Amino acid sequence: MSSVNVNGLRAAAKKEPGFVSWLSSTEADVVCLQETRAEPDQLSAEVLAPQGWHVVLCPAQAKGRAGVAIYARAEPDEVRIGFGEQEFADAGRYVEADFGEVTVASLYLPSGEVGTPRQEEKERFMEAFLPYLVKRRAQVEERGRSLVVCGDWNIAHTEADLKNWRGNKKNSGFLPEERAWLSRVFDEAGYVDVVRSLFPDQEGPYSWWSYRGKAFDNDTGWRIDYQVATPGLAGRALSGGVERYPSREGRWSDHAPVTVAYGIGK
Repeated sequence: MSSVNVNGLRAAAKKEPGFVSWLSSTEADVVCLQETRAEPDQLSAEVLAPQGWHVVLCPAQAKGRAGVAIYARAEPDEVRIGFGEQEFADAGRYVEADFGEVTVASLYLPSGEVGTPRQEEKERFMEAFLPYLVKRRAQVEERGRSLVVCGDWNIAHTEADLKNWRGNKKNSGFLPEERAWLSRVFDEAGYVDVVRSLFPDQEGPYSWWSYRGKAFDNDTGWRIDYQVATPGLAGRALSGGVERYPSREGRWSDHAPVTVAYGIGK
C-alpha cells in the first residue's frame, strides 16, 4: 500500500519520470493520493482510468485546491467521502474505501499557517477529526475489520520526524499543540504510526522536502506523510518506508511515496 501527496496530479503526470511511470511500476495494490487539485475532465485517460486500476477521485468543491484519490487494483466494496463534518464535506480532504476486511482512507489534513485563517481551519479539522477516528476504530474493530488512514497529516510528530526541529518550534506543522494532538491519535484513539513502528530509533525517514535551496540533496526534510492503522493491521506490517527519489531532478512531487507491505490474511 502506498500514499503520496502528488502536489498537483496533472503536473505530476506530465513529468517523466513521473506519476504515470511510477504507477505502472509500483507493486502496491492500493495507492492513496493527496493534493490532486484536478477535476476528472482535466485528466488524461492514462491518469483517470489507467489499465488495471479502479480510481476513486474526490476533488474539492473549490477548484484547484486539495483533492484526494484512491487507486486500487480491486474494485472497492464501498466508498465514503468525508467524515461527517459539514464544513469539510466537499473539501476534497478525506475519502474511505472498503476492500474485503480492510478500510483504506486517503487524508489531506490542512497545512495551516500560524496567525492566519488557514491555521484556524486546520485546528477545526483536527478538533472534528479526532472524535471521528475514535468512533471509526470502534466500528471497524467491532466488525472484525481494520482501518488504515494514509496521507499527508501535515504534522511532524517528534524531533525525529523533522531535520531542523529547533528552527520550526513556532511554525505550523511542528507546533506543540499539533504534536500533542497527534499523540492523542496514537495514545487515546489507539492508532499506530506504522512506519515509525518499523523504524523506532531512526531519524526520519523524511517524506517531504522544500523545493528551496538544497533541502532534498541534504535530506533536510519533514516526515509528515503517514500510514496510521488500527493495531491489528499495524501488527501485520512486514516492511515499509519512503520511496526517496534517486535525484532532485527525478522528483515528480515535493513529497515521496510512503509504502508499506502488509501480510493481509495471515
